[in-house]
Amino acid sequence: MKYIFPTNYNFKNKLFGFIDYPTAIFNIIYFLFVFSLFNLIFKQVNLKIIFIVIFYFPMFLFSIIGFNHENILYSLFYIIKYLIKPKIYLYK
Repeated sequence: MKYIFPTNYNFKNKLFGFIDYPTAIFNIIYFLFVFSLFNLIFKQVNLKIIFIVIFYFPMFLFSIIGFNHENILYSLFYIIKYLIKPKIYLYK
């Protein structure tokens, strides 16, 4: 059986079929950063779990749901770029 893909079809490899690899790597690095930070600050396990869920879980959900399945790294880049120079987007 032959599959014919159109020339304008954008094929992306995804982990588990719904999250692309750069986003998964970003999620792992962000989780390790948050985990190590709160591991140094707090000694009680309950506080560690609460603060990890508060600071990591929204970013994780945003990376899965996102804006029309766009890569979270691009979204963060555009947000930071706008915060640095908002006049560029207001004049165009």
